[in-house]
Amino acid sequence: MQRSLITPQGHARLVQELKHAKEVLRPQVVQDIAEARAHGDISENSEYEDAKERQGLLEGRIRLLESMLATAEVHDISTVPKRDRIIFGSTVDLLNLDTDEEVTYQIVSDYESDVKEGRISYTSPIGRALIGKSSGEEVTFQTPNGDRSYEILDIHYR
Repeated sequence: MQRSLITPQGHARLVQELKHAKEVLRPQVVQDIAEARAHGDISENSEYEDAKERQGLLEGRIRLLESMLATAEVHDISTVPKRDRIIFGSTVDLLNLDTDEEVTYQIVSDYESDVKEGRISYTSPIGRALIGKSSGEEVTFQTPNGDRSYEILDIHYR
C-alpha cells in the first residue's frame, strides 16, 4: 500500500469531511429515500431515483475519504529540522521574474492543493521544480502557456 504525504491541516480537513458525510449527509439521504418511497410507486418516482443517486455518490465519497485517510502519512513541517531547502509542507515566497509579482505558496499533497488558497501540490510542475531548491535560486518550469520563471525569496517552516 502506497503512503501519501499530507499536512496536519489537510488531514484534519479530511477527517472533518468524513465525519460530516457520515453523521449529517448520510442520515439526510436515508430520510430523503424514505420520504420518496412513501409517495408510492418507486418505478416512476424521480425523487426516489434522485435520492438513490445521491446516496450512491455519497457512499463513493465516503469510501474515497476512508481510503485517503488510511494511506495518509501526516508530515508535520514544524517537527522537521530547519534547513534552507524547500520540502513538503514548506511555505515559499516567490518573485515572478516576468511580472515582478510576489506570490506565496505552501507545498502540499494533491488532496490539499488549491492555488487560490496558496497551496500547490508537490507533484505539480511548479511543486516539482521547487522541491530541494534554496533561497536565492531561480526555477523555471513549463506550463501550458509556456515557461515560467521564479526567484525563491524566502522559505518558511510553519
